[in-house]
Amino acid sequence: MTARPFVRIGAGAGFAGDRIEPALELVEKGRLDFLAFECLAERTIALAQNARRSDPEGGFDPLLLERMRRVLPAARAHGVRIVTNAGAANPLGAARAVATLAKSLGLGAVRIAAVLGDDVVEVVRAAAFPLIDRDGSSADLPSILSANAYLGAAPIAEGLAQGADIIITGRVGDPALFAGPLIDAFGWSIDDPVMMGRATMIGHLLECAGQLTGGYFADAHRKQVPGLARLGFPLAEVSSDGSAVLTKVSGSGGRLSLASCKEQLLYEILDPAAYYQADVIADFRSVALSQAGPDRVVVTGGGGAPRPDTLKVSIGYDDGFIGEGQIAYAGPGAVDRARLAGAVVRERLALIEAAVADLRCDLIGFDSVDRTDLGMPPREVRLRVSGRAAREVDAARIGAEVEALYTNGPFGGGGVTRSVRPVVAVASTLIPRDRVTPHVVMVEA
Repeated sequence: MTARPFVRIGAGAGFAGDRIEPALELVEKGRLDFLAFECLAERTIALAQNARRSDPEGGFDPLLLERMRRVLPAARAHGVRIVTNAGAANPLGAARAVATLAKSLGLGAVRIAAVLGDDVVEVVRAAAFPLIDRDGSSADLPSILSANAYLGAAPIAEGLAQGADIIITGRVGDPALFAGPLIDAFGWSIDDPVMMGRATMIGHLLECAGQLTGGYFADAHRKQVPGLARLGFPLAEVSSDGSAVLTKVSGSGGRLSLASCKEQLLYEILDPAAYYQADVIADFRSVALSQAGPDRVVVTGGGGAPRPDTLKVSIGYDDGFIGEGQIAYAGPGAVDRARLAGAVVRERLALIEAAVADLRCDLIGFDSVDRTDLGMPPREVRLRVSGRAAREVDAARIGAEVEALYTNGPFGGGGVTRSVRPVVAVASTLIPRDRVTPHVVMVEA
């Protein structure tokens, strides 16, 4: 750890399938010290655990190696250290795979830290922990696939302090990907709630990458964002007092404004006075934003209360199957014929006693979202019939009955698609902090 007046940290991804080009632009032109790739949604790690069943060396983000192949040479050339949660269900396997890639690229010595300890599936299977998003306990969930605790920034900072060039984690709190480098750079104490609250605030602003610079903010007329096709990702120039200037690479597309920053600051925040994270209960009420120039926003303030005694755990479990069938109807009376087709499928599934539940018949683009019945009926609609089943064979009956509409339903139908997919559902609980032991394993390339 080397104290410094400020550091520049960029957001290289906001979800698993995010674009790679803006991250490369940040590395090449952003004068960064750190780049963070946030790649884990709620269900992603449970799906990764499923993938690891068939490939014990897998279970990490499928795009990780492509991201590293594209970005790592430039990061090494510009001295940028990388932090990512793309390790998903297998951070150590991911670190080893990246080490192999680095060798193949001839990048010299590369130190990679894998952060382990978030996998608490055996802890959760051994006890009944009350669920926080519904009634019941973890013991009520069928076929638990995964249970991962949201770790904090401390093991990330530890890996950086050991000289890691790349940090690969599994489940951590999204802001921790940014807080860990700030702890390492400034020597902040993990037990200082004010600085951890500010680090969390900065991390929260950056964690969704393009959302801060106009992605998922843009509207055709009300909120115009220039150069959306070349959307640039944000970076923060963070000072040792926890204030920051948010900006993006000059010439990149997008717009970083007070409005985009305010939307992101409030994104997924239930209570701005008490945003629970592993390191702090962050308090955003004193945060102040000011425009300092085009695509430059200064953020100050923020604080927090001491960290909670529990850690949130995301539990993935097998919840049966979803069956689906779609068919399009065109021409005069298309809406009425599509509705008739949906009623026919619903009745036929009842006649054959298909074991399906939560059956829905929606006209996509017509009443799947807006159910006001206002406006002129379209001359083309697409019927979607979907439902749930405990068994795959029962879920498949939904699509089969939709396909049968070709010659057994109203005229003018076509373009049938049918599918069955397993449902990996997610529930959340809290477990005592002392039941989780994060640790760092170094891998040398």
